[in-house]
Amino acid sequence: MRSTSAVLAASAFWMPLTFGVHLHGRDINAPLLDYYDYIVVGCGISGLVVTNRLSEIASRTVLCIEAGQADHNETVIQDPVYVGADVGGIYDWDLITVPQTQLDGNTRPMPQGKVLGGGSILNAMCWNRGGSDDYDAWEALGNPGWNWEGILPYFMKSETYTPVYSEEIAHEYSINYNPAVHGTSGPVQVSYPRYFYPQSVNLFAGMNLLGIPTQYDPNDGTSAGPALVPTDLEPDNQTRSDARRTYFDPYVTRSNFHVITGQHVTRILVEGVGSNSDVSNPASGGNDNGNGPSSGNNDGFGFGPGGSTPPLSGETSSRFARRQNPGTSNLRVTGVEFAPSASALRQTVFATREVIVAAGALHSAQLLQLSGFGPLSLLNQFDIPVALDLPGVGNNLQDHPLVGTFYPYNNASYPSPTELTTNATYNLEAEQEYDTDKIGPWTAGSPNALAFNPLPLISNNSASILSNASNQDPTEYLVAGLDPTIIAGFTAQKQSLASRLAENTVAAYEIINNNAGSLTVSVMHPLSRGTCYIQSADPFQPPAIDPRWLTNPVDRQVLIEALLFNRQILATPPMLELQAAQFVPPADADNDAINQVINNGLRTEFHPSGTLAMLPLELGGVVDSHLRVWGTQNLRVVDAGIFPLVPAAHLQAVVYGVAEKAADIIKADNLPSSAVPTSSNFGNRTTNSTARFAGTAAASHSTVSSANSSTLSFFYLRSSSLQSPSSSLNASTSAVVPTQYAKLSGTPAVLSPSTSVTTSATLSITSHAVEPFSTSSTSASQSLPDLGTAIASLSPSGVSETVMVFTTILRSSLPALLSSLEATERLMSHARLESTATSSPGFTRQGLDQPSSSVAGVLISAHVTSSVASSLIPFIIESPPESSTDATPSTTPTQMEQEEARAAINAFVQWLLNFLHLD
Repeated sequence: MRSTSAVLAASAFWMPLTFGVHLHGRDINAPLLDYYDYIVVGCGISGLVVTNRLSEIASRTVLCIEAGQADHNETVIQDPVYVGADVGGIYDWDLITVPQTQLDGNTRPMPQGKVLGGGSILNAMCWNRGGSDDYDAWEALGNPGWNWEGILPYFMKSETYTPVYSEEIAHEYSINYNPAVHGTSGPVQVSYPRYFYPQSVNLFAGMNLLGIPTQYDPNDGTSAGPALVPTDLEPDNQTRSDARRTYFDPYVTRSNFHVITGQHVTRILVEGVGSNSDVSNPASGGNDNGNGPSSGNNDGFGFGPGGSTPPLSGETSSRFARRQNPGTSNLRVTGVEFAPSASALRQTVFATREVIVAAGALHSAQLLQLSGFGPLSLLNQFDIPVALDLPGVGNNLQDHPLVGTFYPYNNASYPSPTELTTNATYNLEAEQEYDTDKIGPWTAGSPNALAFNPLPLISNNSASILSNASNQDPTEYLVAGLDPTIIAGFTAQKQSLASRLAENTVAAYEIINNNAGSLTVSVMHPLSRGTCYIQSADPFQPPAIDPRWLTNPVDRQVLIEALLFNRQILATPPMLELQAAQFVPPADADNDAINQVINNGLRTEFHPSGTLAMLPLELGGVVDSHLRVWGTQNLRVVDAGIFPLVPAAHLQAVVYGVAEKAADIIKADNLPSSAVPTSSNFGNRTTNSTARFAGTAAASHSTVSSANSSTLSFFYLRSSSLQSPSSSLNASTSAVVPTQYAKLSGTPAVLSPSTSVTTSATLSITSHAVEPFSTSSTSASQSLPDLGTAIASLSPSGVSETVMVFTTILRSSLPALLSSLEATERLMSHARLESTATSSPGFTRQGLDQPSSSVAGVLISAHVTSSVASSLIPFIIESPPESSTDATPSTTPTQMEQEEARAAINAFVQWLLNFLHLD
């Protein structure tokens, strides 16, 4: 018989299992590619959703890096009866907070999933989205498109909703649903257990008698009141439907969907920004397993009365005098650095498009700080080279603070979940029911009978409490010394919360009912704000997590009113029938005694968020409404850290929806003609890339041309060069650059299309310079501009014209770039430019065998279809058309043909840049 002794113990441990995981398709931890289009950091809910959706584009390669391992389908994860039993086990980061001196001075656990699938492996399985007001408030804070109507389609996209199996049960437990707000074909199975404890009926009836109506559908945006919420549960086999089994396992055969586990990302690589050696070098000690230390006391910070984190101090070091303005800068990230442990050598992998951080609100903030994004004083304190001074990184930490109660029910005629641990016969029968028919108490582990109560409906003191909130000085209960933008952001948040909490339709707190006598209460819209800061430059040392729960007295007042309202609930006739004994807090507890219960019992509801807030810069924001880190071209954050305000909900359904929306945003932003967010201060990225390229090309052109030179040459590769990185590159070409492409290649706009230049040179490149990307670091600091973006902005009539443009551009840029890579001999060091009057240039191939098969093999390995590869080969190894402007296609290309051509061109571009070590 399987033991269920940990069913009701949230701190239970699960012993490590040693057997291996076998997945069909591409194995987890198979060798990495040298580079990917997208790299996603963290393979929890948001990371797997984004990786899955981006890999739907077959021509895009996506890598997700996870610090934890894949689970082994343990029953403690799969069977609902064990909900909570794996918290604190091998799939938990085992993080703890700093001492909470505003409570009892002790640390608190802060469970976070360290496993493929993240928190969806550990959580309580509740599935609700919060109120429509939560998301309307996000948009009102400066995030267009993030209101309820803007995110609802993505909530629906993530789920397949199955109504409760019995109309009788639905009526008895007031389970209704609105089909217009539920998905029917999403990855996550959302349904109900095949057993319900009748105590939930008593609870709802009692609250109804006190004037709080039951919600019709807890996921339709009207979230105030009691409701039996659905769970992420397979309706047929009654097992957990987590992110791994819904967004990864069914798609492991995708060749472009790569996952690696057991690897801790230590740093994001930023062009032009170095690294602290403590971040990038192996070190003895450190936290090799990534689990939190046994003690929460950290020597890097001191804590005084009131629980406020002291302000950071320290003068700006001249060594790190980079002063980028995130409102005008345009940094580009190139990849990530990672290692399995603190003592292991760091490895690197590169991203040609974007890096997407999805490590959760705590670890994402830590990673950005280690990579040079964060409050300047914090970065300087630990000698972190500064990429951008972003004060919001690690600030604005929000969480739902929770206080447990103990009112055990003594009416033995009601079945109780405690019998699973106290009555072996009952538990064995329940186990057999589950194993045989997937019914009974073992299906009902999730505490799904909840209530999200508005403050005006439960307290006569609500007006006074909310008046206190409105009239507070915004700085009174925040960490001292914060940047003015953080204060401005909190001011806007406080105004939003104070006005919304006065409504009868907005939840102020939650009741979590376990049907055994616990009516746990948790603040849903907290005004307290915490911090998450690195406490050293060691990426394997956990951050200093200071939730600062209840430092704003309004949150404490809400909890006191909630606990007092529990007494009223227990006094209603339906609840009196359960014969509850009020032990914690006692029935006669005064405010001092209630405060003592709060101080001793308060902990997290596992919902840290807000540390990388989606807000305007002037409000302390870290990401814009496209989730792009302010001041960067291609770094995004997609997890609960971006929430400007934490919703009144259990967060997994919210994170799924946010990640689905983020994936669509990323796809759209990477289309050829996509635009950046209107709220961003950055210029069009395609224009910027073209401008940067033009400068590079012009510099290169000036080194190879004479006063009357007017055109550039095509680039040619020997077949031996394709086969061996150490081979020589041979250029012996002549060609015309069409006038319409002069602006892309840096050629003077007045050039005549009838003139050309012939160049001839041979280059021997050291193996270091041309070695294809590997997991070792590179020394090249200069990179070729994003030619794929520039070319994609064109509208060529066919593949040949675009390839000709690309080869022309690449040829003009090679000399300066190869020189920066310390090639043993510059491309043009012995070149002689001779003007000719030839109007019909030829392509010289004297004595060279055709490398058709090599080119085809390389293109196909770069995910170019064989048919498109065949069409590209003539333009790579043979004469290009004399004039692309004269080429008239016999038929108009279809959209699919155009997309296929662009995909082929992009694959060739990326392969060639990779081969030359220029990417």
